Amino acid sequence: MVGEPVRIVALGGTSSRGSSTEKALWVASRAAERCGARVTMFDGAFLAGLPHYQTRPLADCPGAESLVRCIREAEGILLASPGWHGSVSGLVKNGIDYLEETARDPRPYLDGLPVGLIATAYGWQATGSTLAGLRSIAHALRGWPTPLGAAVNCSGGVFDADRCTDEAARRQLETVGEQVVHFARLRRLAAAPPAGVPA
Repeated sequence: MVGEPVRIVALGGTSSRGSSTEKALWVASRAAERCGARVTMFDGAFLAGLPHYQTRPLADCPGAESLVRCIREAEGILLASPGWHGSVSGLVKNGIDYLEETARDPRPYLDGLPVGLIATAYGWQATGSTLAGLRSIAHALRGWPTPLGAAVNCSGGVFDADRCTDEAARRQLETVGEQVVHFARLRRLAAAPPAGVPA
């Protein structure tokens, strides 16, 4: 397993396809893939199709079942939210709420997983409070937020198509993706039996 690609789940976006939040998540995800990860994306369009958590049985919602299954198999997570009214959007929070389905798993929630956090907003105030909210959520789910969280102020127009034109923002996003992969690999190595000891 040590040589296999690290499995990363990327979750975030808005109901508008190709939003700044989604583009930021793509930049971080591509950086993770360049580090050898396999990224499964749950974007804004996917999140918009999820019913409010616990309003329908999980078995009646194939999309939600797919999300929960991928979370159970994940070795790292990327979470991206727009700063709506100073905090995490309801759309993203609803997707995160489905992780409650893992509460009684041998590895509940995001226990021990590296979690890369991305907040986008049209102004610095909401990026900071949203990033803090995402960090609190990661801690509540027993995840390990990466040392760097990306706060992207989109008011100056930092994306051109899918390309991030702001060098500082791009490096932040890429570093978050890279850190998730690096910490996931370290966690995998720590769990591997010592050389010469049967698994």
